[in-house]
Amino acid sequence: MVDVAQADQDERLKKESFGTRLLRRPELGAMAGLVLVTAFFLYTADSAMFTLSGIINFMTPAAQLGILAIGAAMLMIGGEFDLSIGSMVAFAGLIFGACVVTMGLPLVIAIPITLVVAGAIGAFNGSVVLKTGLPSFIVTLAFLFILRGASLVGLKLASDGSTQLRGVREAVGNDWLAPLFAGDAFGPLFLWLGERGWIETFNNGTPKVTGIPVEILWFIALTAVATYVLLRTPFGNWIFAAGGDRNAASNSGVPVRRVKISLFMFAACCGALVAIITVMDTGSTDARRGFMKEFEAIIAAVIGGCLLTGGYGSAIGAFFGAIIFGMVTIGLTYTNFDQDWFQVFLGGMLLIAVLFNNYIRKRVTGER
Repeated sequence: MVDVAQADQDERLKKESFGTRLLRRPELGAMAGLVLVTAFFLYTADSAMFTLSGIINFMTPAAQLGILAIGAAMLMIGGEFDLSIGSMVAFAGLIFGACVVTMGLPLVIAIPITLVVAGAIGAFNGSVVLKTGLPSFIVTLAFLFILRGASLVGLKLASDGSTQLRGVREAVGNDWLAPLFAGDAFGPLFLWLGERGWIETFNNGTPKVTGIPVEILWFIALTAVATYVLLRTPFGNWIFAAGGDRNAASNSGVPVRRVKISLFMFAACCGALVAIITVMDTGSTDARRGFMKEFEAIIAAVIGGCLLTGGYGSAIGAFFGAIIFGMVTIGLTYTNFDQDWFQVFLGGMLLIAVLFNNYIRKRVTGER
C-alpha cells in the first residue's frame, strides 16, 4: 500500500503554480520584448506610427519575415537549422517568375510547381543531413550559396543578361488565384468603415487603409496551424521529441527521419510562399530577394523562445519575434534615431534572448 505522505512528495503529483507554468512558456520573452519595444516607440515615435495605417506599415514586413520565422522555428524545435531559407526566396522567385512570364503558365500550375521545387530542395537538404550526419548548419550554408548563385545564373538566362525578371503583373493579369497571394483583403469592408467615419480617410473619402495585406493573413494562418500542430497533434510531440533527443525519440518509435525531412520541406516552402507573395506584389523578381533573411528569421525564432539546441520553442513566440522586427525596422523612421541602429538592435536582441531563455530554462528545470 502506497504511503499517502510519500505520494504527496512525488513530484508527478505536485501541482505547478501559475508562475511556474507561465515561465515554462517559450514565448514569454518575446511577449515581454514586444511590450517593451511598444512602450519605447509610444514614448519616442510620432503618434502616426500607431494609427491603423502605421500598424499596417510595420506589420507588412513583419508578416513576410514572420512566415520565414515560422518555418525556421519549427525546424529549430526539431533540432535543425536551414540557412538557405533566404536564398530560397530568390530561387523560388526565379522559378515562379519563369513559370508565369517565360512559359506563360497560369497561377494554378505555376504556384504548385514553385512549392514542389522548393519542397524537393528541402527534402534533399534533410536527406543529406541525415545520411551523412553532417550538421544542418554546414549543409544548408552550402545551399545558401548554391541557391543564390543559381538565382543569378537563372535570371540572366531568363531575362537576357539581367538579374531581374519583370512583367509578372502583366503575365498574371486577372488570374482568379491572384487575390490570394497579392494585394489587400476585405476591401469592401474597409470602404464601408471609411464611409461611416470609423477609420481615417483622405479628403475624397477614400480610406487611408484599403484592406489587410494578404501576407498578414498568411502569417496569422501559418502561426495558428503551426501552433495547433505543435500542441494538439502527435506529429507535434514527435517534433519536440526529435529535437530534444534524437536517439531516445527513435528508440521510442518516433519516425525521426520522416519528421526532420518534413520540417526541412516546410521551411523551404515557407521561403517559396514569401517569394510568390513578394514577386506578385512588386511585379518582378531579382537575385537579391531574401538577402540575409535567413539570419533574421532564425533570430526572430530565438527571440520567440526557440533554443539553439532544439526540443523547445513555439510558433507563437516566432510570431511575436517577427512583429518586434517589423516594429523596429519601420518604427525607427518615425523617430529621430539613425536607422542604422537597427543593426545594433539585431545583435542586442539576439544576445538578450539567448541569455533570457537560458536563464528561464535553468530556473524551471532546476539545472545549475
